[in-house]
Amino acid sequence: MTVHKLITQNDIIDSVLVSHKDSLGKFFDQYRNHVYRVYNFAMAYVTTDRDRKIISIAAAYHDLGIWTYDTFDYIIPSVELAKKYCTANTIDHDAAAEIETIIKDHHQLTKNNSKLADLFRLADLTDLTFGLMGMQMDRRSIRNVREAFPDKGFYITICRLFAKNLIKNPLRPLPMYKL
Repeated sequence: MTVHKLITQNDIIDSVLVSHKDSLGKFFDQYRNHVYRVYNFAMAYVTTDRDRKIISIAAAYHDLGIWTYDTFDYIIPSVELAKKYCTANTIDHDAAAEIETIIKDHHQLTKNNSKLADLFRLADLTDLTFGLMGMQMDRRSIRNVREAFPDKGFYITICRLFAKNLIKNPLRPLPMYKL
């Protein structure tokens, strides 16, 4: 699959990230670029406006709890932030439930029953593995997205957070992963 049109701006993503700019601090650009990489990978497979909106919200919130709650066990905090957004923006119940599933399951190691959650899981995996795992996309498309949204130290930050959590919680070094 090819990313046909690079998406560099999304009102939902941008407004969510700006509203959490203080919490993100010096990691703002790192996280923003990760969000846009995942979003672009997912958009190569999304066809409806409803699904685009769901993916936009999920992308903005999926890892945000790392910084807003200062934790590497961030899935539930990220879900809670997304729920507040959905309530405040009158997102319908089914869409809000789908967003919750996407965030909760985006590090699931096995295929998800939800088409959008599985798509998002693969998009995130594509980004985290530099395209070596995840979605079946041509290398040029992956490179184009990565060039438009460079990591700016995101992967180093994640490795540092992992190491810190490994020392604090050696029996749960990756609390966000599940089968």
